[in-house]
Amino acid sequence: MLGIDSGKLRPCPSTPNCVSSMTTDKKHFIEPILISASPDDTRDMILKVLDEFSRVKVTETQANYIHAEFTSLIFRFVDDVEFYFPKSESDVVRVDIRSSSRVGRSDLGVNRRRMEAIREKIRELQ
Repeated sequence: MLGIDSGKLRPCPSTPNCVSSMTTDKKHFIEPILISASPDDTRDMILKVLDEFSRVKVTETQANYIHAEFTSLIFRFVDDVEFYFPKSESDVVRVDIRSSSRVGRSDLGVNRRRMEAIREKIRELQ
Protein backbone atom coordinates (compact mmCIF):
# COMPACT_ATOMS: atom_id res chain seq x y z
CA MET A 1 0.00 0.00 0.00
CA LEU A 2 1.30 3.45 -0.92
CA GLY A 3 0.55 7.08 -0.21
CA ILE A 4 0.10 9.21 2.86
CA ASP A 5 -1.64 7.89 5.97
CA SER A 6 -2.22 10.26 8.90
CA GLY A 7 0.43 12.65 7.61
CA LYS A 8 3.09 9.97 7.09
CA LEU A 9 4.38 7.71 4.36
CA ARG A 10 3.32 4.12 4.94
CA PRO A 11 5.77 1.97 6.94
CA CYS A 12 8.25 -0.37 5.28
CA PRO A 13 7.47 -4.08 5.33
CA SER A 14 9.69 -6.31 7.48
CA THR A 15 11.74 -7.35 4.43
CA PRO A 16 15.07 -5.56 3.86
CA ASN A 17 14.11 -4.21 0.40
CA CYS A 18 12.75 -0.84 1.57
CA VAL A 19 14.09 2.43 2.96
CA SER A 20 12.14 5.26 4.55
CA SER A 21 12.93 8.51 6.33
CA MET A 22 9.82 8.08 8.45
CA THR A 23 10.85 4.95 10.32
CA THR A 24 12.75 4.48 13.56
CA ASP A 25 13.96 1.05 12.46
CA LYS A 26 17.73 1.38 11.73
CA LYS A 27 17.85 -1.18 8.90
CA HIS A 28 15.16 0.70 6.95
CA PHE A 29 15.99 4.29 7.96
CA ILE A 30 17.38 6.82 5.51
CA GLU A 31 17.80 10.55 6.14
CA PRO A 32 15.15 12.85 4.63
CA ILE A 33 16.20 15.24 1.89
CA LEU A 34 16.41 18.90 2.89
CA ILE A 35 15.83 21.41 0.09
CA SER A 36 16.29 25.17 0.32
CA ALA A 37 13.28 26.15 -1.78
CA SER A 38 9.54 26.70 -1.65
CA PRO A 39 7.31 23.59 -1.67
CA ASP A 40 6.37 24.31 -5.32
CA ASP A 41 10.01 24.68 -6.34
CA THR A 42 10.81 21.54 -4.34
CA ARG A 43 8.22 19.55 -6.31
CA ASP A 44 9.57 20.91 -9.60
CA MET A 45 13.15 20.09 -8.59
CA ILE A 46 12.25 16.49 -7.67
CA LEU A 47 10.38 16.02 -10.95
CA LYS A 48 13.36 17.40 -12.89
CA VAL A 49 15.73 14.99 -11.14
CA LEU A 50 13.42 12.03 -11.74
CA ASP A 51 13.37 12.91 -15.44
CA GLU A 52 17.14 12.32 -15.55
CA PHE A 53 16.76 8.63 -14.69
CA SER A 54 16.04 5.80 -17.14
CA ARG A 55 12.99 3.55 -16.82
CA VAL A 56 11.10 5.82 -14.40
CA LYS A 57 7.45 6.74 -14.65
CA VAL A 58 5.89 9.41 -12.42
CA THR A 59 2.42 8.08 -11.64
CA GLU A 60 1.14 10.67 -9.18
CA THR A 61 1.94 14.30 -8.49
CA GLN A 62 0.20 16.38 -5.85
CA ALA A 63 1.14 19.66 -4.21
CA ASN A 64 3.10 17.82 -1.51
CA TYR A 65 3.49 14.23 -2.76
CA ILE A 66 5.13 12.45 -5.70
CA HIS A 67 4.98 8.74 -6.54
CA ALA A 68 7.23 7.25 -9.20
CA GLU A 69 7.87 3.73 -10.44
CA PHE A 70 11.40 2.59 -11.31
CA THR A 71 11.64 -0.53 -13.51
CA SER A 72 14.80 -2.65 -13.52
CA LEU A 73 16.46 -3.24 -16.87
CA ILE A 74 16.76 -7.01 -17.00
CA PHE A 75 14.00 -8.57 -14.91
CA ARG A 76 11.54 -5.63 -15.13
CA PHE A 77 11.03 -5.51 -11.35
CA VAL A 78 9.18 -2.38 -10.24
CA ASP A 79 10.18 -0.31 -7.21
CA ASP A 80 7.90 2.36 -5.77
CA VAL A 81 9.56 5.66 -4.86
CA GLU A 82 7.69 8.30 -2.85
CA PHE A 83 8.41 11.86 -1.79
CA TYR A 84 6.29 13.66 0.81
CA PHE A 85 6.81 17.28 1.81
CA PRO A 86 4.08 18.87 3.91
CA LYS A 87 3.59 22.61 3.75
CA SER A 88 6.35 24.48 5.50
CA GLU A 89 6.86 28.07 6.58
CA SER A 90 10.61 27.51 6.72
CA ASP A 91 13.12 28.30 3.97
CA VAL A 92 14.11 24.63 4.06
CA VAL A 93 11.64 21.97 3.01
CA ARG A 94 11.95 18.53 4.60
CA VAL A 95 11.24 15.87 1.99
CA ASP A 96 10.43 12.50 3.50
CA ILE A 97 11.32 9.66 1.18
CA ARG A 98 10.44 6.02 0.76
CA SER A 99 11.68 3.48 -1.80
CA SER A 100 10.46 -0.10 -1.78
CA SER A 101 10.61 -3.15 -4.01
CA ARG A 102 7.28 -4.68 -4.90
CA VAL A 103 8.53 -8.27 -4.99
CA GLY A 104 11.26 -10.33 -3.46
CA ARG A 105 13.03 -10.09 -0.16
CA SER A 106 16.41 -8.50 -0.79
CA ASP A 107 17.21 -5.68 -3.19
CA LEU A 108 20.99 -5.81 -2.63
CA GLY A 109 20.86 -2.18 -1.50
CA VAL A 110 19.34 -0.84 -4.74
CA ASN A 111 16.64 1.26 -3.06
CA ARG A 112 19.09 2.95 -0.68
CA ARG A 113 21.61 3.67 -3.46
CA ARG A 114 18.86 5.09 -5.69
CA MET A 115 17.65 7.49 -3.02
CA GLU A 116 21.21 8.62 -2.28
CA ALA A 117 21.74 9.25 -6.03
CA ILE A 118 18.53 11.32 -6.08
CA ARG A 119 19.72 13.24 -3.00
CA GLU A 120 23.04 14.01 -4.74
CA LYS A 121 21.35 15.21 -7.94
CA ILE A 122 19.13 17.53 -5.88
CA ARG A 123 22.21 18.91 -4.09
CA GLU A 124 23.74 19.71 -7.48
CA LEU A 125 20.64 21.73 -8.44
CA GLN A 126 20.61 23.85 -5.27
